[in-house]
Amino acid sequence: MGKLEGKTAVVTGGSSGIGYAAAKAFKAQGAKVLITGRNAGAVEKAAKELAVQGVVADQSNLADIDQLVAHSKSLFAHVDVLFINAGVVSLAPFEHISEEQFDYNMDINFKGAFFTLQKFLPVLNNGASVINLSSINAYTGMPNTAVYAASKAALNSLTRTASYELAGRKIRVNSVNPGPVNTPIFGKIGFPEEAIAEFAGAMQNRIPLKRFGEPDEIANLVTFLASDDASFITGSEYNIDGGVNVNPLLG
Repeated sequence: MGKLEGKTAVVTGGSSGIGYAAAKAFKAQGAKVLITGRNAGAVEKAAKELAVQGVVADQSNLADIDQLVAHSKSLFAHVDVLFINAGVVSLAPFEHISEEQFDYNMDINFKGAFFTLQKFLPVLNNGASVINLSSINAYTGMPNTAVYAASKAALNSLTRTASYELAGRKIRVNSVNPGPVNTPIFGKIGFPEEAIAEFAGAMQNRIPLKRFGEPDEIANLVTFLASDDASFITGSEYNIDGGVNVNPLLG
């Protein structure tokens, strides 16, 4: 029997990358799964491949979140696992960041995540597990990531506060902070292939394990936190970065 047998799970941003891998892992462990995404074609394709439910929803749009909650309630009645995975990256030097870029990052990565958790509270089972996908960029001070990093630092702060406030319902809230992972996100933000390859080579030299992570590896950690094996874990952050943060000054 799978570790999530009989449980229900919602994965935001589940049509690709880490969200897709997590939805696949949840399903393999016996959960009934609903994924979301902003692109209707991508959601339909992923839901069909994974044999899960799919719904189009933009995490930056509170009306979409309300509809997602209503849809989840109609499908499952209650939700046992909420993986708030949807996120975006918009990179620019600090002095060139526009208000539009600021809002784009914050509206999805923090504001959207905040209200996703808040609005799901009435349908979360007591004892549910909430996992927020954050990033080691919350701590690294990496150039060109000022707003993205701030949005993830805010998300980790929310994890700590929400874990305490929701402990009375035995709802566990944790964060996962990946390092560099092989996902389509750089292509989505317009990086040309040669720039991605150059960045990957430079980053791999700074990673003690000398490689990027894979979405399935992040999904394995997320699945553990979703399961009853993690029943005494809440308010925690887990770096999964190949050792980058062990000594970030040396490469």
